Amino acid sequence: MTCIGYHQWSNIYHSVKLRFTMMKIEPSILPSLAWFALIVRAGSFSRAVSEMGITLAALSQNLKSLEERLNTKLIYRTTRNISLTEEGQRLYEVLVSALGQIDDALKDVGDTQLEPTGLLRINSSRVAARMLVEPHIGEFLTRYPKTKIELIMDDGLSNIIADGCDVGIRLEQGLDEHMTAVPVSPLIKLVTVASPDYLKEHGIPETPQELSNHNCLRLRHKSSGALSAWEFSKVVGGNEEFEIEVSGKYISNDDESMIRMALNGTGIIQHLDFAIAEHINAGKLQPILEDWAVSFPGFYIYVSSRVRMPSKVRAFIDFMVEKRVKLEN
Repeated sequence: MTCIGYHQWSNIYHSVKLRFTMMKIEPSILPSLAWFALIVRAGSFSRAVSEMGITLAALSQNLKSLEERLNTKLIYRTTRNISLTEEGQRLYEVLVSALGQIDDALKDVGDTQLEPTGLLRINSSRVAARMLVEPHIGEFLTRYPKTKIELIMDDGLSNIIADGCDVGIRLEQGLDEHMTAVPVSPLIKLVTVASPDYLKEHGIPETPQELSNHNCLRLRHKSSGALSAWEFSKVVGGNEEFEIEVSGKYISNDDESMIRMALNGTGIIQHLDFAIAEHINAGKLQPILEDWAVSFPGFYIYVSSRVRMPSKVRAFIDFMVEKRVKLEN
């Protein structure tokens, strides 16, 4: 936690005075509260005087005025050190938090005026990286020439703070509750597809249960090692959602390999519609069981709600939202 100094407090005093007059607290007490917090932080009057560049008499008078105003003793003073009364300790704990929040707010305001600069570390699932991030990296770097990007592709539920990343991109259901998230893709569907040649040779299944007669290519999750279950949904006198345990002769932990195998006519795959839209539109992959396709919220860009957001992160989030709007149109 960073405490702000008296001079920094004085700079914003007049700008917040009007706001505080609308509250119960009297604006004129604010400088004395800041001085009190700085005395405690310094640990002695002599160190506080040295740090703040004021006289001992002025500092002592401000503390005395604050104690008289509150009608309570806040600090026990000795020759070399200070100690807090119970009331002083309570007040200091509140002030430390409040001044820290003000310091963060000042930095946030300052950051919005700064040109985005420095390394931006992005942790993204492979599909989102390939479809949402990579196509636009060049444009972002041209728009913000003082930035650099490191893209970490990770299909697991990565802790972006522990991994030293600025932002993450995941599906909504994989997000931690302490994250602030913004959608960066439209609604997506989980579609089941195969090549026309495969379907011509093996037939088209009409229900998910008929997949047991087909070669269903399986994806193994890199983080858990589990095989991905196939999901379906259909409204039949109510909302029917279920998973199917399929079987097949090919397993991979790479979704691009799965797509290539499907294009080659090896078998059936299940994938996100926007990730294979190019192949569907070209007629190279044919959707099946379309009435059973699961729809769900798309990808989100997220940051920790507990960490201050620098200008480079704000710029990237705004940029990704801009691209989402174009996708939706």
